Amino acid sequence: MIFITRFLLNVLVLLVISEYVPGITVGSVYAAGIAILVLGLLNTIVKPILFILTLPITILTLGLFTFVINALLFIFAASFLEGLQVTGFWTAVFGSLLLSVASTFGARWIK
Repeated sequence: MIFITRFLLNVLVLLVISEYVPGITVGSVYAAGIAILVLGLLNTIVKPILFILTLPITILTLGLFTFVINALLFIFAASFLEGLQVTGFWTAVFGSLLLSVASTFGARWIK
């Protein structure tokens, strides 16, 4: 039940982000759900590998390079999903930052 609630919260957050952040477009609620599933899989499988590979850069930037990794995963997900469009790198940074902050607060709120 907690998984479904967090999933629906993330879908809602992505829809709100697409309404208020210019450059991020989500076609429908279904597309937002698929996008959240794909982003979750990418964050689970690909992000740890990228984090380990870029560990020296991450250490040099005091962890700020993780924002770049998140944005690249956001852009990568949008590149093959039809219902999700992201126009630029800084838009992806801002969108992924908002999504991760809302997801973190939502996970703490739902417990």
